[in-house]
Order: sequence, then structure tokens, then C-alpha cells
Amino acid sequence: MAMEYEPIKPYADDLEDSVYTQEKHFSIDIDIIGNAEKIQDDDESKNLNQLAFRISDPNIANKGEESPFIPASNSTNLPLHGQQPPQHRLISLDVFRGLTVVLMILVDDVGGILPAINHSPWNGLTLADYVMPFFLFIVGVSLGLTYKRVSCRVTATRKAILRALKLLILGIFLQGGFFHGLNNLTYGMDIQQMRLMGILQRIAIAYLVAALCEIWLKGDDHVTSQLALLRKYQFQLLAASVLTVIYIFLLYGLYVPTWQYQIPDATSSSAPKTFSVKCGVRGDTGPACNVVGMIDRKILGIQHLYRKPVFERTKQCSINSPDYGPLPSDAPAWCQAPFEPEGLLSSVMAMVTCLVGLQYGHIIVHFKDHADRIRLWLIPSSAFLVLGLALDIFGMHINKALYTFSYMCVTAAAAGFLLAGIYLLVDIYGYQRMTLVLEWMGKHALVIYILAACNLIPIVIQGFYWKQPPNNILSLIGIGR
Repeated sequence: MAMEYEPIKPYADDLEDSVYTQEKHFSIDIDIIGNAEKIQDDDESKNLNQLAFRISDPNIANKGEESPFIPASNSTNLPLHGQQPPQHRLISLDVFRGLTVVLMILVDDVGGILPAINHSPWNGLTLADYVMPFFLFIVGVSLGLTYKRVSCRVTATRKAILRALKLLILGIFLQGGFFHGLNNLTYGMDIQQMRLMGILQRIAIAYLVAALCEIWLKGDDHVTSQLALLRKYQFQLLAASVLTVIYIFLLYGLYVPTWQYQIPDATSSSAPKTFSVKCGVRGDTGPACNVVGMIDRKILGIQHLYRKPVFERTKQCSINSPDYGPLPSDAPAWCQAPFEPEGLLSSVMAMVTCLVGLQYGHIIVHFKDHADRIRLWLIPSSAFLVLGLALDIFGMHINKALYTFSYMCVTAAAAGFLLAGIYLLVDIYGYQRMTLVLEWMGKHALVIYILAACNLIPIVIQGFYWKQPPNNILSLIGIGR
């Protein structure tokens, strides 16, 4: 997202004017995950001589953190130590974002054909389950770059809140039910039934929490070591720890009573069928009696939850598991119940993922040596991986729908390893031609998500037909039948 912070004079590094090209043409002014290591394009001619002077001045070039524009050698035979970060935006972050967009489109389009890469029906981890935490992680990394200097905390807070609200409203519009789908040409939103949460809504919430932490919860320490880095951001680490404790306490401590839901009878016009789900337990993490679903039903309302949850592909609910299919004859009562995969309590751990990414972004800001950056990324990533797998073995299962702590650890570790690998490949060794498409997609992530992942283009095209709605362009090529 576009953010504002105090520029390093004489080059304005404020993303308000220079984030992505599409922000100049897209009136919503939202960029999901902006990148702050970019020299301002505006006033380029004015600052060119000053920039050349600063780069060539050894006294300035050796000031480390105060001079982020030191050019890096593209030579592939130089050691990591002594090489400095690139003088332009961090290409690896764009590539990482673009790769995540590709992964999102892949699992959306191919997941129905290959259920093995689709979201896990409940416990477990598949390729699709990495998409959401990767986006959240990248949001955090970018915030660390965007807010490295804040001239006015109140102004930055106001802008962060406004941008989060814009993204939240956009998410409700795209995922709330206004577009009825490829098989239904009617449009509009029933406010009593619209879905309140979704992917963009979760990103908006996590972004806002991480942005506020970065604006208000960092010290004035000058970072010269890893210990100094921890001291400077100790309150952010405390905030992440508190959120984790709250999530675990609620997930395993709250009592889940028996509950009911209704679904219309498709075979008749009679009253909706009522199903009763027997619970009366604490600490259950199954599909029926978990606290995540209970909180969403109580606060959001069951009519505002997602109506096609992943647990419909479990063996209890589908004869074609892990794919969707008819209900078995002995299917439990909860199989057709709504469940919000981007719910309120699970979004607490999504905030933690964003805060973890924020700390990785701090490493980029405060450590200029390539080897230091990679080392400081790999150490916590390895720790997260070991912790997450250990928790899964001892009963805290990796679960995307609940966004369990073990799931957060494993996916954050994967994001850290992937960031380090892409950084090594692209920003250190300079293999950028092979990633140009991913880089472009990363710079236009929000627009691609709206047009592709939300099926906006097919839905709009389907509105043009010959004489009857079924005679549309998409039907001719086999889409939306």
C-alpha cells in the first residue's frame, strides 16, 4: 500500500507520489504491497547531479543506513560481503509478489482439476495454502521500507486508516456477493446476506495493525547490531507475542455450545431445513466445534459467512474427497454449514504474519551487506520452521482455515526462505531478465487480482449475448457453462 514517510533529502522517497504506475490511473489509490527502495522518478532531472555527487562521495557512501542509493555490482563472481544493495527499488520483492500472484491464479484455475494443490480440506498444507500468508508477509516487508522515516505520526496514521478502509470496502464489493457469478447474469447485493470478510478485508486489517505498530511502536535506537535491532523494535515483538497468546487462549479456552443453522430446500418451496450441530466442548479444532467459527457466527452472523467452505471436501462430507462431491449417506450435520475462512479470530494470526514480515523489512532497512541480510533472514526462518513442525507433531495442527500458530510459523518460514532465495538470484547475482514478467505482475498485483482472481473480466464479457443470455461469448468457448 502507498504510505508516506519523511524523505531522505534531497531525494523524495515518499511513496505517495511514486509507488506504482497504476495508482496514477486507478482512482482507488491502493497498492496492496508497496515497495520503498525506489528512487523518486519525479524531479529526476533536478536531482541527477546531486545523486551522482552523493554516490561518488566516499564519506556519504560509507554511512550505511543514511545512504540507501549505493550501487551494487552485478558481477556474479564477487563474494556476498562488501556488496551493497541496489540503488533502485528492491526487485526481489516485486518478483516475490508476482510469483505469489501467479501461484494464486494457478491454484484458482487448476485447483479444481488437481485437488492435491487446492486448499487442504482441513488439517495439512498444500500449495494453495501458501498464497494468503505470502501476501501478508510481503505487506509487512514493504511496510518496513515505507515507514523507515515518519515525519508526522498523526498524518501517517490517518492515511493508513483511510487506505485500509478503501481496501476493506473494495473487498466487500468484490467478494460480498454483488457479482453473482459466471452462471448468473444478475447483479446486486443483498445486504442481509452479503459476505463481510474476505481476502482483501483480511489484508486491510493486517496492514492497518502492522502500519500502526510501525508508526508508533519503534524506538529511537541507532541499529548497529542484531541486538540493537531487537531493542529498537521490542514493542512490536511484544505486540506480536500478545496477539499470539490471545489467539491460543481463545482457541483452546472458550466453550463452544451446540448451535443450529438453516439452508433452503432446493427440491421444494417449503421452509428451510434446520440442522443442529452438537458441540458442548472446549479446545476442539475440528470443522464443527471450533472457536473460530463460533466467534464469526456470534459477531458477523451466520448469514454473512462464506457458503462453500473447504471442509465440504473432507471424507465426511464428500464421496470424491479431496474434491467436492455429493454428500455421503452418513454425512454429519455440519457439512453444509457456512464457515468464514478469513474470519475474525483467524485474522489475529494473520496480523502476526504481517508483523513477522515487518521485521524482515527492518533487516533490509538497517543492514546493507547482502550476506548480513540473508543470514538474518535464514536464522528466524529456520527457527519458525522447526517450531511449526514441532507444534504440529505435538497436536497444534497446521490448519489454514483456523490459521493456527503452527501454520503461521511454517508459512512464515517458507516466505523467509523464498525471499532470501529470490534476493540472492535477482538482486545479488542480477538474473533479472528471466523474472521480468513476475516483476511486472508484482507491480500490478492489485489490478491483476481484481481482473483475474475475482473473475471480473469474464463476468463483464458475459453480459454481451445474442438474443438470449446463454448465447454469450464465454459460452461459445466453454466457460461458465
